[in-house]
Amino acid sequence: MNEDLPSQNQPVENEWQAPPLPEEIKRIDEPAQMSELGTLGGIFFEPGKTFEDLRRKPRFVLGTLLIILLTTTLVFLLANKIGEENLRQFIAEQVDKSSQMQAATGEQKNKAIDLQITIIKVTRYLIPLFVIIGLAIGGLIYWLAIKAVGGTGNYLHGLSVWIYSSIPPTVVSVIANCIVLIFKSTDEIDVAASQRGVLHANPSFLIDGKSMPVLATLLATFDLFLIWGWILAAIGLRITGKISSGAAWAIVLIMALVSVTFRVVLSLVNGVPM
Repeated sequence: MNEDLPSQNQPVENEWQAPPLPEEIKRIDEPAQMSELGTLGGIFFEPGKTFEDLRRKPRFVLGTLLIILLTTTLVFLLANKIGEENLRQFIAEQVDKSSQMQAATGEQKNKAIDLQITIIKVTRYLIPLFVIIGLAIGGLIYWLAIKAVGGTGNYLHGLSVWIYSSIPPTVVSVIANCIVLIFKSTDEIDVAASQRGVLHANPSFLIDGKSMPVLATLLATFDLFLIWGWILAAIGLRITGKISSGAAWAIVLIMALVSVTFRVVLSLVNGVPM
């Protein structure tokens, strides 16, 4: 009669077992579907699909190298077009306007001008380092912002969004600026305004930046390339961080507000549009 009953040593198949601990559950990452080179092209035409792939596997090496190459090329081309003589004249004008240099002798002013020119020349060769530092900080800010609004992802996701949202506007604006530099004469270049490039895709070109530097800086905020980058950043933050569109745009607009505030302060101090 007891043949159908399980023995004491025989395990019961339906016996309840405790679920595994969270650390015992292994997450299976979905492999990337695009190459890193493919993401560079995809960000122009399929930003949503590209950020989905960056969510699977964050990438940043080729994007960083591309931004460094383009930025360095534009800076050196612009410096060559302006020439040291025009640069010296611009710096001399700024020195004469400075309240701290009003009592300075001619020799002291010349030394100050020479020092600034030397600093500018050295800075050009440090552009790759500045770009890397800027991108690293930007990625950190995006990552912390995503975490602050309850999103997911790690630092490399934030870095990927910062870099890839910068690539299309950087590529197009640098190419456009280089074309303008080829056909524009040196006399037509405003050295002060050239800090933002020679092609201004914003309303700041409608006013005299020298006489109204703060207003020119504010108008420069409504730049087509900047807005393009904001849109891409909002898309990237939403997808890679898995946050709402509202939260993504809140992050982007707060960053834009901080940036324009900083530039306005600089324009007030230096007396030139930033």
